[in-house]
Amino acid sequence: MRNGTFIVLLVITAFLGSQSPGIHAASAEAEQSGAGEVPRRADGRPDLQGVWDFRSSTPLERPAEVGYQTGQEVGDQTGQAEEAADETPLERGLRIGAYNQFWSDAGTPVPEDARASLIVDPPDGRLPSLRPGALRQVGSYMEEDLESTRPIRYRGGGISPDGPEDRGLAERCLLGFNTGPPVIPGGYNENIQIFQTADYVVVFHEMVHDARIVPLDGRPHLPNGVRQWMGDPRGYWDGDTLVIESTNFSDKTLSFNDSLTSGMGTGKTLHLTERFRRINGETLEYEFTVNDPVTFTQPFTGIIPMTKNQGEVYEFACHEGNYGLIDILAGARAEDREAAP
Repeated sequence: MRNGTFIVLLVITAFLGSQSPGIHAASAEAEQSGAGEVPRRADGRPDLQGVWDFRSSTPLERPAEVGYQTGQEVGDQTGQAEEAADETPLERGLRIGAYNQFWSDAGTPVPEDARASLIVDPPDGRLPSLRPGALRQVGSYMEEDLESTRPIRYRGGGISPDGPEDRGLAERCLLGFNTGPPVIPGGYNENIQIFQTADYVVVFHEMVHDARIVPLDGRPHLPNGVRQWMGDPRGYWDGDTLVIESTNFSDKTLSFNDSLTSGMGTGKTLHLTERFRRINGETLEYEFTVNDPVTFTQPFTGIIPMTKNQGEVYEFACHEGNYGLIDILAGARAEDREAAP
């Protein structure tokens, strides 16, 4: 077990050890609640605890040529996607690239409201326009940056083979490519686990074993000069909805990743609002609002239904057996030697 994972587990263990006895009774009540009921803790708050699967077949943006879809149309498209997916591993020796469809987890749930996009605002289901000069990165390379020529350390693939610090954050196992925040479905390992007390909430991300510890006591955010990979979260209850406001993101991350291989903006100007609302015993509604006036012409909001997962979240040993980074850098150094006089 890596030191970072060990520390995270110690934090969560200490956190759980400090919980009041009522939280365990509330968890037991939640297991007995039906799908139509909202499980609650002893203090009356909705019980958000558990492992939640956020995979979805609904695209982030509504395709430009598609309007509002009926449930039947979305269901038909989901069925076609299932038939098209190759879930059989290829025979040994065949070239498959990094992964084939067997390893991906696109998800098949169809939202009850049959939305054609995860984005609900703007009403057209599309990302708003970028501001002039805003960062835009595609295929893990800088496409446009009118303010600076410094490469941004994108969450996905690498930028340069000069050294490990020039590779992508996900490739270096510093951040997951689908867990944000905000959480965006894509790829695989699409689970979060929530722990809850009266004073704190922990959002534990399966990829890549990151735990966001969210205080609920009204304390102010960290000073502006203190920046963190996943921001500085502060939480509060709005009725039965848990609201998490996050600022102080690092300028080494992007403001928003619209896919696994593209993104825009910088975390330095991001203000993120997340809302968690327990719908029933099996469903958690996750809503996020990205507010970055330096990057986007207006804020935008997405809603993702999460499904209760009865399984467990195991360690995401990101570096275990990972020779890709070593091979990339070793290959680049070999090319350097060949090009040298």
